Amino acid sequence: MKGAREYHASLAEHWRSESDVSESGPKILLVVGGGIAAYKSCELVRLIRKGGGDVTCVVTEGGQQFVTPMALAALSENPVHTTLWDLKNEVEMGHIELSREADLVVVCPATADLVAKMAAGIADDLATTLILATDKPVMAVPAMNVRMWEHEATQRNVTWLRQAGVEVLDPDEGPMACGEFGYGRLPEPEVIWAEIAKHFGIEVELPAPAAAPAAAPVEDEPDEEEIEAIEPEKAPRGGGLGGLLSSIIPRSTAKKSAEEIEAEYLEAEEAAAAAAEAGEEAGDDEALTEGEAAELPEDDVDPDAVPDLGGPLMAQKGAAKSAPPTDPEAINHEVKGGGAAPEPIEGDAIPVSAKPAEIETNEEDALAGQTFEVAEGHRPLAGRHVLITAGPTWEAIDPVRYIANRSSGKQGFAIAAAAAALGAKVTLVAGPVSLKTPKGVDRINVESARDMAEVVRNSLPADAAVMVAAVADWRPKEYRAEKMKKRGSAPPALVLEENPDILTNVAASDNRPPLVIGFAAETEDVLDHAKAKRKRKTCDWIVANDVSGDVMGGDLNKVHIIDAEGVESLDEMPKLDVAMALVERIATTLNEQDAEAAE
Repeated sequence: MKGAREYHASLAEHWRSESDVSESGPKILLVVGGGIAAYKSCELVRLIRKGGGDVTCVVTEGGQQFVTPMALAALSENPVHTTLWDLKNEVEMGHIELSREADLVVVCPATADLVAKMAAGIADDLATTLILATDKPVMAVPAMNVRMWEHEATQRNVTWLRQAGVEVLDPDEGPMACGEFGYGRLPEPEVIWAEIAKHFGIEVELPAPAAAPAAAPVEDEPDEEEIEAIEPEKAPRGGGLGGLLSSIIPRSTAKKSAEEIEAEYLEAEEAAAAAAEAGEEAGDDEALTEGEAAELPEDDVDPDAVPDLGGPLMAQKGAAKSAPPTDPEAINHEVKGGGAAPEPIEGDAIPVSAKPAEIETNEEDALAGQTFEVAEGHRPLAGRHVLITAGPTWEAIDPVRYIANRSSGKQGFAIAAAAAALGAKVTLVAGPVSLKTPKGVDRINVESARDMAEVVRNSLPADAAVMVAAVADWRPKEYRAEKMKKRGSAPPALVLEENPDILTNVAASDNRPPLVIGFAAETEDVLDHAKAKRKRKTCDWIVANDVSGDVMGGDLNKVHIIDAEGVESLDEMPKLDVAMALVERIATTLNEQDAEAAE
């Protein structure tokens, strides 16, 4: 017993300072014990996965009585282990591998039985065996009856585990499934995930606690002024928002009896009638005495208005309607559909709404306003179909982030324009670029590598395929539907998978064009890498260039054409000249192939 405690204690400091996490994200080995709280382990697995972690579950025999391995396997997307006697895995000492592959072992729920076995170093099943065999940090989350938690033996075991370097979380206080109340409840999964994340330096925002109930209203004191509406309100018809608002909106008029209210309005009516007969144009202050004015509301009142005392002064719920608009400038009906158009004022001209100006797009001309000067009748690619890809691809991480290669698309667009100038039917599959479509070119816009691969496949057959696009080699394995948030100093776990190899697929296709050309953007050993790429991709040509300078987005380029016969290096020249030089060579090669086939 002492030896086990000393061993784990020697690792405790190492565990606390350990900050290395697997490249694919934190790997958690979750041991699910046999208690009613085991059902919370499902939500814990979901939260770990949502936070970017990987979870492998081990369920004890008792744990399987409360949660099924199938449920945990579906949530974790990993196999669930239940027995030490798995011959397939034990050939390679599977329980040892399990305990060593994880970054953190979490025992949740840790029942009194599991806690006791961990403290005593007992290894009589898969869970306790791997806990004893692991050299990684261990976190235990106890859950048991309050009496069991408070028992001297359990408290002694918890103390021993903590001394050995195991992080033991304190249970929550509250009602339990057995009907008792006290400490022993398993903390909520969000709290447990926060502790796991804290171990890896990941910041997690816990849900805000429920707001405390508002204090009961204090009874009106005798010396406080009572407030009431002008006319007693009808009791609300049922609950809902109307009842809620009527209960929280304060009344704004001093409490008066019905007789006082009626007398007040009769006086106001008599005063207004007297003022009208006297020929006064305005001013209720002039028509009323000081005493009468003091009793009237402070708001401006039209002295000529005669209140309708035959009905309620306040609108019935749901019966109020807004007056029709009369201001020609009011255009709210155009903002929110379903409203009536403004009614014109008599004598005013009805304005005609101007249409919004078209949105301007800033598309750059890949040819910089230039054109290819081709001799009249020189159309060596007439009747040929040339398929070209250009620009980058975007591999979405979440709605606002993506993985991409740096590419302006200018060289690919220039090649497309040159091929069209020499009479070819050109299909240009373009990634996300802001370039104008060259004259005589059929353009198909795509975003991701998979989109581009599908469009290229559907665009075959062709006489020549020129794959200029800078396709991203990898894409995120999982797309996040919501923006990923920062989690302190730890970067998010981003698992990548390989994109389809468009050039290789075209070269190996049943509809393989007679001439397949790839591009290689290199930063060192340009020719050696380009030669190896041509053989690896089984294409006819590789056009290589050094992109360690300012080629990306620039107007100049220096390329090397590698084929089976050797290397042809072109001098540095504008990308338009590079494009025409390549297309002239493509036309020559295709015509030579036709001539050889005719012999």
